[in-house]
Amino acid sequence: MTVSNEVDISDSSFSHDGCTVYYEVRGSGQPLLFLNGSGSTIEAVSLLVDYFARSFTVAIHDQRGLGKTSIPEGPYAMAQYAADAIALADHLGWKSFNVLGISFGGMVAQELATTFPDRVNRMVLCCTSAGGEGGSSYPLHEVALLDPELRAETNLRLSDTRFNEQWFVDHPEDEMYRLPAVANSDAEKRRGELLQLEARRHHDVWDRLHNVTAEVLIASGTFDGIAPPENGRSIASRIATSEYREYLGGHMFFIQDRRALKEIVQFLDHP
Repeated sequence: MTVSNEVDISDSSFSHDGCTVYYEVRGSGQPLLFLNGSGSTIEAVSLLVDYFARSFTVAIHDQRGLGKTSIPEGPYAMAQYAADAIALADHLGWKSFNVLGISFGGMVAQELATTFPDRVNRMVLCCTSAGGEGGSSYPLHEVALLDPELRAETNLRLSDTRFNEQWFVDHPEDEMYRLPAVANSDAEKRRGELLQLEARRHHDVWDRLHNVTAEVLIASGTFDGIAPPENGRSIASRIATSEYREYLGGHMFFIQDRRALKEIVQFLDHP
């Protein structure tokens, strides 16, 4: 057991479906399964995990093909990502739990909650899509194949549709979002990222969303070009126990709009 930022952290790994899954558990309180976005790792969202660990026992894993988790031969399916998440909960002895899914993690969360509805108490879906007739998120597998300069430009525009040169002149504090798009120099890790994007392109739970029994908050950013607000509203229309909220920002609205994280915690922190 080590300590970082005054939050208890334990880390380990387990094997499931041909994959060695690396995970970390932080904080205390109600169990919360944190499902991460496309190409993202625990390391990349560490500060965000610590924020939720102030209120919950947060379990997060590097999803198959990413970070410190192994990279099995593909192809991968969305059902495998959901099964990996359930396997983590089983490994921790969590019979039921809350779920926070961000972007790709929101897709995994929907797959999980439609397949194992009795396991999920409350769920937050951020900047995500149902697929099928409910609308799909932008095809990032196509963006990944662009040359670096065009990829960076496309990712920036998609992350917040307001972003242009004049925006950054007027809002210099947003320069942090103008990060260069750099392909992973590790060929094996790059393979894992592309396998995830390939699974993502086939995501479609639209016809199964009625199976969700958890209380659900669907949250979207008004200027999100990856998972536009209409996709969030579509999800809400199919889940009877859901509510929809829209925030001022793009795909990272939960950082851009100060209300978002506070309201997400309030929604999840329910008896």
